[in-house]
Amino acid sequence: MKRVPKAVFFIVAILILLLTYTSIFGVYGQNGDNKITYIKGAGDIRWGIDIRGGVEASFVPADGVDATEEQLTSVEETIKLRLLSNNVTDYELYSDPANDRIIVRFPWRSDETDFDPQTAIEELAATAELTFRPGMEYESQSLDADGNVVYNTPTGETADEVILDGSDIVSAQAGYITNEQTGQPEYVVNLEFTDKGTEKFAEATSEMVGETISVWMDDVMISYPTVNEAITDGQCTISGSFTAAEATELANQINAGALPFALDIASFGTISPTLGESSLNAMMIAGVIAFILVALFMLVMFRLPGFVAIIALMGQVALSFAAISGYFPGLSSFTMTLPGIAGMILSIGMGVDANIITATRIKEELWVGKTLDGAIQKGTENSFWAIFDGNITVIIVAVILMAVFGPSNILSMIFGASTTGSIYSFGYTLLVGVIGNFIMGMTATRLMTKSLSRFKFLRKKWLFGGARG
Repeated sequence: MKRVPKAVFFIVAILILLLTYTSIFGVYGQNGDNKITYIKGAGDIRWGIDIRGGVEASFVPADGVDATEEQLTSVEETIKLRLLSNNVTDYELYSDPANDRIIVRFPWRSDETDFDPQTAIEELAATAELTFRPGMEYESQSLDADGNVVYNTPTGETADEVILDGSDIVSAQAGYITNEQTGQPEYVVNLEFTDKGTEKFAEATSEMVGETISVWMDDVMISYPTVNEAITDGQCTISGSFTAAEATELANQINAGALPFALDIASFGTISPTLGESSLNAMMIAGVIAFILVALFMLVMFRLPGFVAIIALMGQVALSFAAISGYFPGLSSFTMTLPGIAGMILSIGMGVDANIITATRIKEELWVGKTLDGAIQKGTENSFWAIFDGNITVIIVAVILMAVFGPSNILSMIFGASTTGSIYSFGYTLLVGVIGNFIMGMTATRLMTKSLSRFKFLRKKWLFGGARG
């Protein structure tokens, strides 16, 4: 058996415990009134409609526009992108061409305590047409909720000419810079232009050095920088006293694109949860109790391999939470539904099964007279393909479920309605759970078991399931 250093157990165990702690509790900081999230925890998970409730709304074209079926499809796709950019996967979205209506249902945000459905659906219904215009002539001004001046409706030369619009932008991303005067972080939106947009912006900024270019979202001026020099690199930053949430929302709106026409809200209301948070808390307590019972069973039946399995299972659960909350950079958070919880439980069951198979194979080898090292080596080898084949089969099923019921799903093309939600949620949590089983049940378990077998005081066959003596 290839020897694994003693230190490997402690390294792997500490990494798993650290992952478990941070994936549950997260890592946060505070900058003034702003909460800074360094690592998302379980509290950042967005719960689905069936658990936390949500919003139902229907939209109709504003100003009596007689929308075509193609235009309604375009609106549906834009709203879908806006939902997905906010990490909402548990939604229902339908278009009704006969009545010129779009119907949508989606869950509350994870961080919302005083939920305002009116504001939520107004964000979806906003035209979100971004334009860059010369000068900063405006028709009127008002004050927002924080007492800041808001400039409304372009007029004069500013209204007559558009330098760039949303179609000239490849991507938008929220970020922050340090204000040179105050030393405080200032939230901004970084834009990247298309090749055509780069040419337009370079030409405009070359001709307007020392002048103002205003940036508008629909009829509201959001920024009015002065051009200091020609900008030819195809990138630009929008600043405007944004909060972190406002910068993110603006970037999401730009990325999702503008609606082909304005929408009016025909109706809206809240949806009561099927389960409710009290039942969710009870389910979590039951989950903890079940985990403790499984841990006791593993310890009694398999002793030291059972102890190793408990640590590996903690790591698998932590990886599942991390994949759902958006713990890893580049991986968006995910809406958790009841079927999603079922998928996670099923994957944890597979993790228990994988560890039982490995521990049983080691135990069997010891009972036929193998040495400890030989039993561990042969037991892990004999269990590998049984676990591998089962996991691969489940991964294929999970991927198929996600492909068929995902955001760009096949059934929506057939039936004209998005079925993203319950089944997709089940497939996603099942997939990440099985991947976690590969990492923890098939890699971490083996490393920790082989590492522990190097300690002299632990080299007793009965500790690994063999007979005493």
